[in-house]
Amino acid sequence: MKRNIRGYVLLAAFTAALCVPASGVSASKGLPTSVGKGEGKLNLIAWEGYTQGQWVKPFQKKTGCKVHAHYAGSSDDMVTLMRQGGGTQYDGVSASGDASLRLIYGKDVQAVNPKLIPDFKNFIPALKSPPHNTIKGVHYGISLQWGPNTLLWNTKKVKPAPTSWSSIYSKKYKGKITVPDNPIQIADAALYLSKAKPSLKISDPYELTQTQFNAAISLLKRQKPLIKKYWALASDEIGLFKSGDAVIGASWPYQTNTLKADKVRVKDEIPKEGATGWADTWMMSAHVQHPNCMYKWMQWVSTPKVQAEQAIYFGETPANTKACSIMNKLSAGSAQQYHCGASKKYFNSIKFWKTPISKCDNGKNDCMNYSQWQQAWTQMKG
Repeated sequence: MKRNIRGYVLLAAFTAALCVPASGVSASKGLPTSVGKGEGKLNLIAWEGYTQGQWVKPFQKKTGCKVHAHYAGSSDDMVTLMRQGGGTQYDGVSASGDASLRLIYGKDVQAVNPKLIPDFKNFIPALKSPPHNTIKGVHYGISLQWGPNTLLWNTKKVKPAPTSWSSIYSKKYKGKITVPDNPIQIADAALYLSKAKPSLKISDPYELTQTQFNAAISLLKRQKPLIKKYWALASDEIGLFKSGDAVIGASWPYQTNTLKADKVRVKDEIPKEGATGWADTWMMSAHVQHPNCMYKWMQWVSTPKVQAEQAIYFGETPANTKACSIMNKLSAGSAQQYHCGASKKYFNSIKFWKTPISKCDNGKNDCMNYSQWQQAWTQMKG
């Protein structure tokens, strides 16, 4: 799930020291300079598919840190969960760009030291200090993976193969369409309208004026009677496609991979209008209870082998460029399939998730903010 790497206006003035350094970790200028022995436990909030036994079990064996993961259905869920118990319940979160700034400015996460992540030097430049997790040179997390949101369909039931997002707004598939239950889905509607109705002059699907926003909501209202279900977890959508209750929808590559492994005839593509996408970050709670284990986890998931394993499992692209060759060894052609080592041009072609704010990039204060997105999404669903 991804935030926009092209940059955007900051939400408020920033104070570098958001929190006191976690206990058990030696620090200099508020940042840890070394990582001590693991505390034996690690509580994480993650996207489904991000804490698989394939790489979690070896981590636990090596570090002694027992991983307990809670899957979140949306970025809103992640923000809410990170604030439970005064922020002490979870040690870290795999936040997407539409959540990371909310967590930073809400002081729910703390600054981290990338110098303690040996493989950080091997990350693609765009993900070393992206604006969704780095502010004024201070890092509030370690980038992980990135990828596009895709159009998924049942190849037996949907013919000819769709080439446009218009298919998920078509009465042809009434009662067989599924999309994420997430206010950021408004951006997907806006992206489609930016090509379908150029008169709206939508240049950024996350920066919408009242008129542009109304057009996107109107489209989603027309889509609502066509929807079988708004899915919260990836497993929800997988179940819908397995049962035949849904034959087309907005998805992630993870669902495609899982369904194909279960012999369900599906395919996904990025439609002609383009796609939104995600660039995820492992972030550490401002009230972390197991800081050493959290740092060890960020080190582990940044290594080439683990990045390659996760990329293939989920269907996304690793931040670590050294993972590309390992991907091809694990699954021939997978590095090319998921654009590992992709050009900056391709990376920037995806409209990555970011938090909508009222101040637009053009300096005007006439864009709809995220609370307005949330309210409109809730009202639209009824």
